[in-house]
Amino acid sequence: MSSHATKHPFHMVNPSPWPALGSFGALVLAIGAVLFFHKTPVFGMEPGIFKIVPGLAIVVFTMVMWWRDVVHESVVEHAHSEQTSHGLRLGMALFITSEVMFFVAFFWAFFHNALGFSTNVLQWPPEGITPLEAWDLPFYNTVILLTSGGTLTRAHIFIEKGDNKTAARWIFITAALGTLFLGLQAYEYVHASFKLTEGVFPSTFYLATGFHGFHVFVGTVFLTVCGFRAAKGHFTAHKHIGFQAAAWYWHFVDVVWLFLFVWVYWLLGPPVRAFGG
Repeated sequence: MSSHATKHPFHMVNPSPWPALGSFGALVLAIGAVLFFHKTPVFGMEPGIFKIVPGLAIVVFTMVMWWRDVVHESVVEHAHSEQTSHGLRLGMALFITSEVMFFVAFFWAFFHNALGFSTNVLQWPPEGITPLEAWDLPFYNTVILLTSGGTLTRAHIFIEKGDNKTAARWIFITAALGTLFLGLQAYEYVHASFKLTEGVFPSTFYLATGFHGFHVFVGTVFLTVCGFRAAKGHFTAHKHIGFQAAAWYWHFVDVVWLFLFVWVYWLLGPPVRAFGG
């Protein structure tokens, strides 16, 4: 028996179908997106947005089941040693680092045109584009996100005190603020005076703010799951990695929005700079 005993502190996961199924779902989703954007008929029909539904359904199903298995490993099997927990934290930190570089690309594209490095842009925003007022809905959304950072910190304090029930309420409040943010951003998009295809300003604006909105959506789902986990008492004062990951992700989303608000909406949003001529 001793020869079969675990001789290391790391967690060796059981065989799982989710990596393969998730990869397949991502492939189906990518193919569906290509067909959708190119308006390619499928089986002689033009089903529109439904081309991406099969792949998206597989990806979402994989996420739910994989997340369930990881929670089971930690809460029921107690398989996550301190070394495993350290690896999970490090993985989340590296993931957020990759997300930072993801947004750097959007800011780079925006600054390249706004600061006059592009010889094709003589005015920013280009003529005919009326930018959104920074101190209207964008400012309200800034207040909402900053407030959500405070409520999430409040939840963290209660988790470290071992009060999961109170922490769950603050987590749900944070998720509700995230939902409110998304609602106001959707309202902003609907009432914007320019569309995605109307030039370099709309394309960089919608890609940067739109992908940020997608990250807020992901963070809201992440926090909602953590809220239900806290309500079930899954977290302890000394071990709450799932919540830590969600908190790190949410604070990252807050910081990205501050950059967006300052540069995209406020300083370089209004037509304050012209080049050439």
